[in-house]
Amino acid sequence: MHNFSGFFNVVILLGAMQGFIIGALLFFSKEHRLTNRLLSALIFFIALATFNCYLFNQNWYTASRFFQFLAAIIPMVIIMPLGPLLFFYTRASLNPGFKLTKADKLQFAPVIVDLFPSLTAMVFIIAILTGLLKNHHTGIGNFIDTYNVYADIPRWLSMTCYIALSYRYIISRSKQTDRPGLGYQLKWLKQCLTVFIIFQSIWLVYLVPYVIPKYTDKLLQAVDWYPIYVPLAVLIYWLGIKGYLVMRYQVVTVKKNESFMALPPAALDQTVSQLKKAMEKDTIYLNPDLNMAMLSKYTGIPAKTISAVINQHLNKSFNEFVNEYRVEAFKEKIQQPEMDNLTFAGIASKCGFNSQATFQRTFKQLTGLSPTEFKSQVVQTN
Repeated sequence: MHNFSGFFNVVILLGAMQGFIIGALLFFSKEHRLTNRLLSALIFFIALATFNCYLFNQNWYTASRFFQFLAAIIPMVIIMPLGPLLFFYTRASLNPGFKLTKADKLQFAPVIVDLFPSLTAMVFIIAILTGLLKNHHTGIGNFIDTYNVYADIPRWLSMTCYIALSYRYIISRSKQTDRPGLGYQLKWLKQCLTVFIIFQSIWLVYLVPYVIPKYTDKLLQAVDWYPIYVPLAVLIYWLGIKGYLVMRYQVVTVKKNESFMALPPAALDQTVSQLKKAMEKDTIYLNPDLNMAMLSKYTGIPAKTISAVINQHLNKSFNEFVNEYRVEAFKEKIQQPEMDNLTFAGIASKCGFNSQATFQRTFKQLTGLSPTEFKSQVVQTN
């Protein structure tokens, strides 16, 4: 393995550099800002960890006290956010109206697992400089090294759980057929998750002996971190190039659809008005079996026109458009005294939901609260 260390280091460095470049291009792109920024952050953190591996294999870096000081206080291996970033990227890719809620942002809190070594080092340095600690050889380095070994366990578990959540979300959204380019997006996301599953398998094979104390040093001496970071570099190559191409495909697809279904302003306003009338006045959304064909027949508007208006001008899928009205109906009904004897599922059914799971997921997505949390807020307000 060490005979190829020079080659592996070049692969790792090139992977990190490409990750930084593609990440920047995605971050500053004007189209699909949230989607591309989530992917950009995902690629950046992988590239940062990969670059860290490259640095620690360079003599000029490890021999310098200055660089070692920087390495102690500046975290470069930030892995815990990768799972949430992948999950939110999946959701944003399949849901044009997706926005990060406060509850979503709290899922990044476990990043403290990655920041803890640097925070510990900074506290130790401050204690030395202020005279609170007199002994410079307190074993803090050994403590941090041991911590870093076992920190990989929650990192692996977190990534695995979020991959499973992403896959489940893809399955739930694959039933939609009204969004342009959905099939292409689903194919790309399934490929993306498959690649991450392969990497997780490689990581697990490496992780099992790595966390066993008597094998940790032997493993590092034999193969170092190359079995993990070389595949990571390859993942960056693929994820960066493919992700950028997907972004360009989205832009072209949207422009084609807009040019194909461009409606005069008057016709667009009339179509939106008819759709809102069917929902707000006629409450057609209360029919749990409502679909595009039924709405087209009810309003007299061609299904393709309805789809184009909802997708391109309202930036929603058909299901999102309908379910927003159902959620608002639920929020109104839950405040009515006559509904106190019904369960949440019973009220949701009266609002047009035919699946409790769909109701729970949609309500949380649109309000940032569970139905129970929303009910509690209503009670407190009243």
